Amino acid sequence: MASTLSQFGFSAKLAWRQLTHEKAKLFAAVLGVLFACVLVFMQLGFRDSLYASIGTLPNSLQGDLFIQHKQTEALWRAIPFHRQQVYRALSHPDVERVMPFYIGQTPWKNPETQAKRTLMVLGAEPSDAVMSLPGMTATAAQLTRENTIAFDTLSRPEFGPIAALLAQGPVDTEVNDRRMDIVGTFRLGASFAADGNALVSDQNFIRIFPNRLPTMVDIGIIRVKPGADVIAVRDALRGLLDENVHVFDKQGITDYEFAYWKNNVPIGFIFGFGVVMGLVVGMVIVYQILFTDINNHLNEFATLKAMGYSQGYLYKVVFASSVYLALIGFIPGYFLSLGLYELAESVTYIAMPMPLSKVISVFTMVLVMCILSGCLAMRKMRQANPADMF
Repeated sequence: MASTLSQFGFSAKLAWRQLTHEKAKLFAAVLGVLFACVLVFMQLGFRDSLYASIGTLPNSLQGDLFIQHKQTEALWRAIPFHRQQVYRALSHPDVERVMPFYIGQTPWKNPETQAKRTLMVLGAEPSDAVMSLPGMTATAAQLTRENTIAFDTLSRPEFGPIAALLAQGPVDTEVNDRRMDIVGTFRLGASFAADGNALVSDQNFIRIFPNRLPTMVDIGIIRVKPGADVIAVRDALRGLLDENVHVFDKQGITDYEFAYWKNNVPIGFIFGFGVVMGLVVGMVIVYQILFTDINNHLNEFATLKAMGYSQGYLYKVVFASSVYLALIGFIPGYFLSLGLYELAESVTYIAMPMPLSKVISVFTMVLVMCILSGCLAMRKMRQANPADMF
C-alpha cells in the first residue's frame, strides 16, 4: 500500500511539472475547464431559479387542499370554474372553511413614467388571509375599500418605485385602465410567469376584470378542521366534486405546477442541453491539451518505460493531470459563477441559489469531464514504445 501511494505521489509530481512546463497550454486548458464550469453553473442556476420561482405562489397559499379546473396547465393561465364546486366541499364534515381565489394578468401603469407593463393580479376576500406573505397583515384591512390594491415590492423596477412613493404619501395608478389607490405592499417575488404581482379583494378583482363573472373562480382553497386527515378528505372530495376539477393537497398542486414547466415548456430542456454542451466543449478542449502534451513528450514517456516504469504508471500521470486541471479550473470558475449569479439576480429579480449540493454536483461533473478526457488521451500513451527510439 505504501509503495502504491509513493508511486502515485511521484506520478502526481511528474504530472504537475509537465503541466506547468508550458504555461500557455496550461492556461488554455484551465480556460477550457473554467468555461465549462461557468456554463454548467449558469445553466443549473437558471433552471433552479425557474423551479424555485414557480413554487412561490402555491407555497404562499394558506390552505390544506386546492381545487382547480382540469384544463388548467399552470396557475398563471388558470381556467376558471364555477365557485359552486368550492362551496360543495363544505358538505364534507371535516372541511372547516373554503375560499375562492382569483388570478388574472392585466396592464399596470407606472405612476412615474406612465409606461404600461403586464403584471399578475391576485384576488381574494381580505379577511380570509389566503396568503402568508411579509407585509400582508398590515395591508389586508385596507384592501376592503373600493378600488384599492397592494403591490409586490419584489416585482421588477419597470412597474415603478412604489415603496418609495408610498413613503412620501398616497399613490394611485391605473390597472387595466381603472384608477386604483395603492394602499400597501407585500413581498412575493417575480417569476418566469410574471414580472410583478398585485393583490386585491375579490370585489375589486371583478372591477378590474369586468368581463369576468363573479361566480367563476380560478382556485378553490380549502382548510380542513384541526386533526382531520387531509389525504382522506382529499380523496373523499375527489368523489364528491365534478370530474372536471382536480383536488390537490399542498404538495400535489406544487408538483402539478412543477410538471408543467418541466414537461410542457422547453425551458427546462434548454437549460439541461446547455449543461451537456458545456461539458462536451470542455471535454474536447481538455482532451486536445492532454493529447498534444502526450504526443509532444512521447519520447520521454518511452524512456520512462525503458527505465522500468509500467504502463499503469504512465496512466497515473495522465490521470493526475486530469485531476489537476479539474481543480485549477473549478476554483476560479466557482467564484466567477458567484459573481454572475449576483449579476443575474440584480437583472432578473429572481433568486439564483448556490447551495453546497450544487457546488459538489458541478465539481463532480467537471472532474468526470476531465477524467474522461484523460482516458481518451491515454490511448496515445500506448504508442510510447522504447524500441521506436532506436
